[in-house]
Amino acid sequence: MIQAIQLILALSFLVLIHELGHFTFARIFGVRVEKFYMFFNPKFSLVRFKKFDGKWHFKFFAKNEDAEWNTHPETTEWGIGWLPFGGYCAIAGMVDETHSTEDLAAEPQEWEFRSKPAWQRLLIILGGILVNFIGALVIFTMLLWHWGEDTLPLRNVTTGLYYSQIMLDEGFEQQDRIIAINGEEPQTLSDVVQAIIIEGKREVKVLRGSDTITLMMSEDLGTRYLAQQNAFDKAEREKRRADSNYEKRRFVLMAEWIPCVIDSVLPDNAAALAGMQKGDSIVAVAGVPTLCNVQMTEELQRHPCDSVQVDYYRAGEKRTAHLFIGDQGRMGVAIKWNIFEIEHTEYTFLQSIPAGIRYGWDILAMYVKQFRLVFTKEGAQSLGGFGAIGSMFPSYWSWYAFWHMTAFLSIILAFMNFLPIPALDGGYILFLLVEMITRRKPSDKFLEKANEIGFWLLLALLIFANGNDILKLFF
Repeated sequence: MIQAIQLILALSFLVLIHELGHFTFARIFGVRVEKFYMFFNPKFSLVRFKKFDGKWHFKFFAKNEDAEWNTHPETTEWGIGWLPFGGYCAIAGMVDETHSTEDLAAEPQEWEFRSKPAWQRLLIILGGILVNFIGALVIFTMLLWHWGEDTLPLRNVTTGLYYSQIMLDEGFEQQDRIIAINGEEPQTLSDVVQAIIIEGKREVKVLRGSDTITLMMSEDLGTRYLAQQNAFDKAEREKRRADSNYEKRRFVLMAEWIPCVIDSVLPDNAAALAGMQKGDSIVAVAGVPTLCNVQMTEELQRHPCDSVQVDYYRAGEKRTAHLFIGDQGRMGVAIKWNIFEIEHTEYTFLQSIPAGIRYGWDILAMYVKQFRLVFTKEGAQSLGGFGAIGSMFPSYWSWYAFWHMTAFLSIILAFMNFLPIPALDGGYILFLLVEMITRRKPSDKFLEKANEIGFWLLLALLIFANGNDILKLFF
């Protein structure tokens, strides 16, 4: 429920500022905006309000048609619809999802969108994209100013990294330290994932003991990673359906190698009942060596509701305990994870502005680069709709996480709207650029047909993405 609330609030905010971008530029250039609605309002609206005759008029749970209000087209009707998906800004004289060619007057009027110069129409269309992108940069700036930035430099991870099987198949060995990718030193673990999975960089230098080894990544590593992640997620969904108490895990490609040293023992849990204590170092579960926290977690997950042998060291002495692992695959200990030096950076307000802009540009660049994976079979299977987006929010309330995720979605919304697909802002931008180059304006009928095609394409994509979410609930 908390994830759903965060999703609705974030998308509502992003749609609102997007449409305000269109609205603002339309009013700057003297174009009338007939309606501005949060959410869609087929047949009726939750609330409608409009200013005319010198005062505001309100109607609640009212039908959309109103003869009196229609006699005042010079002012905007504001409202909230009952269908909580998006929103719209009905701009006079513009062929879009709110107007067809039949709705337009025979002759263009000076206050209509279609009567304005191409450069003004271009700015009106770009308004939504610009506001979404600039809004994201502002949010990132405020986050950095208020909370600062915590990073774990890869050079501080002196124990090396844990690698999943797909990375071991590429030639890595556990606890290899990555020191360069295509000749550049990665700063964080996320830089590593972006370079070799998203950007497809292939040459990786690692420090193995005192030796420097060069590894060449496979060209299809990105798609194989997606395929393995899809298979892992499917297995996790099957476990979740079999046991409603099962907590779904996330696929770990790489992680910091954190030794299994107990930081605390939860009372009345398996480890506490077996006499394990803070400072004990776990080295094996069920006879399988587990020298880092990821290995220990994975092995425990293989023995739900089972008794297992746990080997550990205390003050240099090897000991053995027999624990009953519950249905969550946990033994009731917290591992000491803060063994690496995390660098915290504080920003003044002026310092946070360029830092926030840089942060936003980096996220946009990363998203554009990974967009190529969408056109693979594995990438298409990974597409998700509202359910997948909602799952990206935490299951608890955090203002930092909420605004960070909202800014991230704002950048995605800006990028997706820039794609040259009819019915999206990018489609209008494409036609306007062609008009400005050729000096020939597409007919309103052509724009209407193009929008219809784009609408059905977008609807098909929406059904496919949300259909993936639904299928994942049952298969």
